[in-house]
Amino acid sequence: MIVGLRETAFAPWPLLADAAQAMDAAERAGCGANDAFIGTMRAGGGATRVVRLQLEHYPGMTERMLMRIATDTGARWPIRQLVLVHRVGEVLPGETLIVAAAWSAHRDAAFAACRHLVETVKHQAPFWKREFRADGSAAWVTANTPARM
Repeated sequence: MIVGLRETAFAPWPLLADAAQAMDAAERAGCGANDAFIGTMRAGGGATRVVRLQLEHYPGMTERMLMRIATDTGARWPIRQLVLVHRVGEVLPGETLIVAAAWSAHRDAAFAACRHLVETVKHQAPFWKREFRADGSAAWVTANTPARM
């Protein structure tokens, strides 16, 4: 299991490769499915185009929440490996915000677990986002309504 925060830009693919390689040969051979979600910062368009995002978090609490979400996900589905890594600090358009991935024997479990990771982080993890826009304005992003799972 790879869970944590990143304070600088990172490429998601090496992280996913590291997670796959961390499994022993028998675990890898038993995985018929892997589902991965890579969320990136989008800029939007026009005067409200976002030029950067500041992601604040509650140190210690955020890491514990991510670990709890990962552990709960592993208990809920037959997952053999998972990744849950989230970005904090200043993020620019196109940079990775979150990587969530699950490996399982079957695709249904991998799909469900990966979606659960993303949705639960979005609605429960203590992150605060402030958008800085092309027109010079800035605003805190309000929480979204929880998605159906």
